[in-house]
Amino acid sequence: MSTRSRTDRPTLRVDRVACTGHGVCATLLPGSIRLDEWGYPVVLTAAEDGVDDGDEARAAAVRWCPALALYADRSS
Repeated sequence: MSTRSRTDRPTLRVDRVACTGHGVCATLLPGSIRLDEWGYPVVLTAAEDGVDDGDEARAAAVRWCPALALYADRSS
């Protein structure tokens, strides 16, 4: 059992300048990211009904982002 709290998890961030709207992140993280009307990712908060897709899915989405625009920020 993990002793990490929800606040210890990294926050997903999108570099809006680097993002090219491929949508890979939304496919890999359907509970955490939705696409806006132009196909660009919006990271969902808990207040917006976002859910944590898990550490492995988050790491895969960061790794597979074609534009390297998705990252996990532990500073928040």
